[in-house]
Amino acid sequence: MTTLKNKTLFVTGASRGIGLAIAKRAARDGANVIVAAKTDRPHPKLPGTIHSAAAEIEEAGGRAYPVVCDIRDDAAVHSAIEQGARHFGGIDIVVNNASAIALLDTQTITMSRFDLMHQVNARGTFLVSKLCLPWLLAADNPHILTISPPLNLEEKWFAPHVAYSMAKFGMSLAVLGMAGEFRDRGIAVNALWPRTTIATAAVDMLGGDELLRRSRKPDIMADAAHAILTRPSREFTGNFCVDDEVLEAEGIDDLRGYAVDPALEPAPDFFLEPKAP
Repeated sequence: MTTLKNKTLFVTGASRGIGLAIAKRAARDGANVIVAAKTDRPHPKLPGTIHSAAAEIEEAGGRAYPVVCDIRDDAAVHSAIEQGARHFGGIDIVVNNASAIALLDTQTITMSRFDLMHQVNARGTFLVSKLCLPWLLAADNPHILTISPPLNLEEKWFAPHVAYSMAKFGMSLAVLGMAGEFRDRGIAVNALWPRTTIATAAVDMLGGDELLRRSRKPDIMADAAHAILTRPSREFTGNFCVDDEVLEAEGIDDLRGYAVDPALEPAPDFFLEPKAP
């Protein structure tokens, strides 16, 4: 399969950034997208709402169903999934993109921030995946794709920000376990992580304009996600993918077009060792 035409995606955090880019790439094939995110009205500091995202998805060639969804809220997630599935007649693909980040050390971080990251990242990923299962089990070529890193349990990835690393790797542990749990039932469960920082609102918050200029555009994650989601679910599961490696496997070696500023060396993201020359 090389297209997502008529497939229905449930994408968390789809109002901006990587989630929106993945949704728009699918829309170019003629896919349906359930836009699940918290932002219903314009945010003073963050771009995009579920409604502006839906408009961009439809302009790209897809169909969109925007729904307000805080993935910390069990009832809200259940309602969003049921509404979207009824609207489009099912769900074929889940993209667990929503995530919270606070790069704080153990003494500095508050427990409210700790709880937020774990509720959104690990628990939210598990909850959304769990509640979408009835629809995925009835789908043709079902996929769960989670935006989380390879399981690299070295001290250096945890020590600077234990709470965030625990929450983010919790998403990856869900991938590891669910891939094994649902392999024989035909649901592919994979993870995708960027080699470099990606030009999103989160990166702007962390590093400002300088880091944004050294980042790649969300399109690289969207194209890599598309390549994964069009693979046979019974043949490609349990993988912790990196965006540039996915594209290289597709024959795309020149990544300069994804750079915000091609003159600058891209900044490495967390949790990955430097790529061998």
